[in-house]
Amino acid sequence: MSKPVLGMLLGAVLGLLDGISAYAYPAARPAIASMVMGSTFKGFITGLAAGFFSTRLKSLPLGMLAGLAVGLILSWHVAANSPLEGRYYYWEIMLPGGAVGAIVGYATWKFGRTPQRQTQ
Repeated sequence: MSKPVLGMLLGAVLGLLDGISAYAYPAARPAIASMVMGSTFKGFITGLAAGFFSTRLKSLPLGMLAGLAVGLILSWHVAANSPLEGRYYYWEIMLPGGAVGAIVGYATWKFGRTPQRQTQ
């Protein structure tokens, strides 16, 4: 499986699990559907970016760092724009988002295949 496709699939699955974990916060329960969809999309985009960077970067630490950075940036944007009951949940949103990015960066670099260029 190519690195971007692996990243998108793994990112979406981990994002889905991240969104479902928001059910543990009673204040988040009324908006759980939008949180699950948003986290899945955020994981999908993070996985796509991590897979793309893994095809370009020839270093595992740089691939993980790129996934971590994309995950943190997307998570920060969500955390900064979605207060619940007047409180912002930076740690609760950014920590799993960064972890998803780092995990997907590792997995795409380690297990994904780089597309081979066709010669004519």
